[in-house]
Amino acid sequence: MRLIISFLLFFALNITSAQQKKELTEQEYLLLQDKIRLNISKNLDSSFVYVHIMEKSNNDKHLAFANGTLSYLFQLKGNSIKSKEKYILAFKYADRLPDSREKIRLKSYLYNYGGLSEYIRGNFSKALENYQLGIKLSLQLDDIIQIVKFKSNIAFVNEAVGNYELAIKNLKQLDVVVDNNENFYTKEQFNTIKSNNNITIGGSYESLYVKNQSKKYLLDSAAYFYKKTIFYSQNNPSNKIAAKISLGNVYFLKNDYQNAEKMYYDIVFFAKQNNLKREFTIANFNLGNLYFDIKKYDKALVLLKRVDSISKVNNTKDENFLKANYYLAKIYNIKKEPELAYKYSKIYLDNYEKSEAKLNNEALEVNYRLGTGDLSDEMVTIQEKYANEVLFSKVLKVFYVLLVVGIVFLLIKNIRDKNKAHKKMNALIEEFKANLEKKEKTPIPEPVLEPEILQLEDIQFKKENVNLSIDEAKENKIVEKLLALENKLEYLNPDFTLQYVAKKIKTNTTYLSYVVNKRFGKSFGEYSNELKINYVINEMITNHMYRKYSTQAIAESVGFKNAVSFAKSFRKRTGVSPAQFANNI
Repeated sequence: MRLIISFLLFFALNITSAQQKKELTEQEYLLLQDKIRLNISKNLDSSFVYVHIMEKSNNDKHLAFANGTLSYLFQLKGNSIKSKEKYILAFKYADRLPDSREKIRLKSYLYNYGGLSEYIRGNFSKALENYQLGIKLSLQLDDIIQIVKFKSNIAFVNEAVGNYELAIKNLKQLDVVVDNNENFYTKEQFNTIKSNNNITIGGSYESLYVKNQSKKYLLDSAAYFYKKTIFYSQNNPSNKIAAKISLGNVYFLKNDYQNAEKMYYDIVFFAKQNNLKREFTIANFNLGNLYFDIKKYDKALVLLKRVDSISKVNNTKDENFLKANYYLAKIYNIKKEPELAYKYSKIYLDNYEKSEAKLNNEALEVNYRLGTGDLSDEMVTIQEKYANEVLFSKVLKVFYVLLVVGIVFLLIKNIRDKNKAHKKMNALIEEFKANLEKKEKTPIPEPVLEPEILQLEDIQFKKENVNLSIDEAKENKIVEKLLALENKLEYLNPDFTLQYVAKKIKTNTTYLSYVVNKRFGKSFGEYSNELKINYVINEMITNHMYRKYSTQAIAESVGFKNAVSFAKSFRKRTGVSPAQFANNI
């Protein structure tokens, strides 16, 4: 009897074990992958459930992906030890697989999760190293989705270490790639990557403004990309709330305290209801900062102390913890409570030095890796191109000869161009200075009729509008409104188009185009570009800081869509590039 019972128990255990460990079908595996990824941003606990289902498979590929995902999920929960254990385990399973395209793809996924985990830990150089390893694998497979993902993550690292302009440039280029390859993505994937890219672009613009607060237009750019983030984040609550926090920051920086306060309180309530600890802490700090700014110190104290307490309980001495202690010290100093002021200032200083040193080291390491990464890519290209050593030697010799000849030619040309540019610059500078003095001494006259001068491109316009007749008073009114827009510097707006201006001054595009052509002797596009270029010339002459900006930054400041079209218009007006103009001044 005992023998029969033992046999039945053994049989039952075997059946249970077999049910717990069975290989998933490829379709089941891919479906679980999608569910895990989609729930990471929506419901972390649901992601854990789907990963644990995948863990029940006895397929090494499935176990590698499950453990790689768990390493990221545990890091999101703040458990670094468990995260690192799962990451090592993921690669153990992956290394058991035979060499194949599937193994390469799987390892690229693991490097991505490793990079994301290191990013959360603040180890930006290690995050970048993971992304660089992963992107090499994805390039072998021509995996456009994964390549874009890695490029986006590298841009996020740049934003984190202060390479804001590089992050903006790279993400705008990626956004075009994503739009052109929309068919590669599901709707959810497309919205997720657009949401991630837009929030980082917005953050970079906001950070650039903080560095140079004279450029108010950067806040408008930040707000624009935060609103785009909210649009693309309908199924991504973490990004949506982060974008709303940042939009509140933009209101705050614009001194729109009422809207900022409302936005922050909305986030406090939402974060509390959904147990979002990080967002709850950030919103409380932002409210405390706002009340400090408007000198409501008692309210500020309540909120900033809450941030300090939460950070100590969770052992997260992050940026919000540091800044909360900074403002607490300032408030107690204002209230003339020296003991408390000293207490919080000491906490701030003790932690600030460590935090700043770590960030500086990470920034140096990231920039070093970016440099060596580009160099490595260049070396690989050269190696592939010149596989034959003899051919390489011959080509190199010819290259050196041409290089020397080219350098000599460029030196001679550069000297001549400098002399020519110098003369032209002096004439142009004197012309603008004279105009400035004239404007200061004499009032702005009423616009007068100018002779009709048509360029070749406007001949067709003349033919089509030969019978067009506008009352002179109406013409004068349009010109008067145009000059008013000029005085308000409306032409610096990227939306300063024929349609926009016509709507602004309450006329139609046909009348507006006709009046601009007749009164100013140019098309509306030429008129708009000339205003922008004249503004840049004037700023360069009168503002020494403006001359230090990059061509891209100057182009954006006057509403050009890109640096190439700006440089072309600038050269057409002045005969030289913006950089040459700035150098000669």
